[in-house]
Amino acid sequence: MTSQGIVKLESPFPVAETVRRLLDVFSEKNIKVFATIDQQAEARAVGLSMPPMTLIIFGNPKAGTPLMLANPETGVDLPLKVLVCEPEPGESVVMFTAASELVRRYSLAPELALNIAPAEQLIKSIVGHVV
Repeated sequence: MTSQGIVKLESPFPVAETVRRLLDVFSEKNIKVFATIDQQAEARAVGLSMPPMTLIIFGNPKAGTPLMLANPETGVDLPLKVLVCEPEPGESVVMFTAASELVRRYSLAPELALNIAPAEQLIKSIVGHVV
């Protein structure tokens, strides 16, 4: 983990392919993608330059709703998010907040981590190992 509760994974694939693979698997697993934001394109639209960076906002209302019912503040972090970026040329990194961090941050019952931990494991199985 890097910053408080953030899991950082190195992807063996370029950013665009990593994003495509994540979106494909989310679709296959019937995980709803609420939005895909191309941060690089948004920066370019206002005359700024940045390396490739895409934010995917995703989740499953059946899994997330119990967390929000237990503590409405979790709605700040739900739906879940995964960020794919290129911090150095040729490097592709995936980052997201760990399920254990969300449980800790919002003082949730530990068993509620089981609602969102599968998404974490799915991402790890797609992109690789923890940096």
